[in-house]
Amino acid sequence: MGSWIRESDESLFAGFLAAHPEITLGNARVGPVDPATLDGLLVTGGPDISIGFHNVPPHDPDLIKDPEPDRDAWEFAAVRSAVERGLPILAICKGVQVLNVALGGTLHLDIRGHDLPEMKSQNIQPMRFDSAARHRFEQVNSSHHQALDRVADALAVEGWHAGDGTIEQVHLRNYPWGVGVQYHPERDTIYTSLFEDFFAQLREPH
Repeated sequence: MGSWIRESDESLFAGFLAAHPEITLGNARVGPVDPATLDGLLVTGGPDISIGFHNVPPHDPDLIKDPEPDRDAWEFAAVRSAVERGLPILAICKGVQVLNVALGGTLHLDIRGHDLPEMKSQNIQPMRFDSAARHRFEQVNSSHHQALDRVADALAVEGWHAGDGTIEQVHLRNYPWGVGVQYHPERDTIYTSLFEDFFAQLREPH
């Protein structure tokens, strides 16, 4: 499995992987990871997508904070490779934004009320879900200032903020297993079922 995980998040993901020594994680931040060799893709949180990767030129480039073009180049290539091969994909926070943009969607470049200090690790943001959603959490954490706008045709929305309707969860249509969430499941064990479902897919033939 491959990913690009920032140093501050490594221990969080390691906690979920500890029960699965059979899974090898390649972190493209610390060394080369060839997307063509992967059997699954984890796209994680991070800074805003760089200007050059947006499908529509940002109307206000100053809204894009701390971009990392090298990371974006790897993640966009990895997403497209994984989708072409039908690999399991779990996309988290910035990751769901990358997934959406890589497949043709667009973003709201700045939204309010989703990155308050008390929301980052506490599961207090109320949710509503489509009845078909496989994973549903009554409340989630929240730490983002961008969000999905026009949803890529390949994605179906299955979860929203219960108050303002911000898109919080999607899945890939007509696809073996692909889920994107705007919240941070790595920050709390209440999301173990989501990770276990993803990890189980890595052991299935593709």
